[in-house]
Amino acid sequence: MARRNLLKLGEPLLRKKSKPVTNFDGRLGELLDDMAETMKAYEGMGLAAVQVGVLKRAYIVEADKKIYEIINPEIIKTNGELIDVEGCLSVEGYRGIVARPEKVTLKFFDRHGEPMTLDAEGYAARAFLHEYDHLDGVLFLDKMIRKATDEDVKE
Repeated sequence: MARRNLLKLGEPLLRKKSKPVTNFDGRLGELLDDMAETMKAYEGMGLAAVQVGVLKRAYIVEADKKIYEIINPEIIKTNGELIDVEGCLSVEGYRGIVARPEKVTLKFFDRHGEPMTLDAEGYAARAFLHEYDHLDGVLFLDKMIRKATDEDVKE
């Protein structure tokens, strides 16, 4: 495992649409392992492959004390709405208020190419959807209602 460089706001690659993963091989496993190490080093809760310079439809999210590896995800359904503070490792030092669905069901593949489904709600749903947006070149700034205040962040 190795820590990879993190792309920051302004890098053109962050705005590109990622391509589907077609090879579920050792290189994919290495990428996912490196992403986990990078996410932990930067104290993040999620990380998309594009954030480390790889235009593949893959991301990881840490929720419920587990790291979920999400490959070629599809949003099956969403429900409700939750408005909360959001930040991003690629947008250092900036947080915003973003509305997202309260619940999400995803269909995806694991690192071995096995099909999976996942239901998430609350903060976990927010994290899965935030990282999903990265795969289409969308940043939370694009969906932000307003900049978060210090009071918002404390809550």
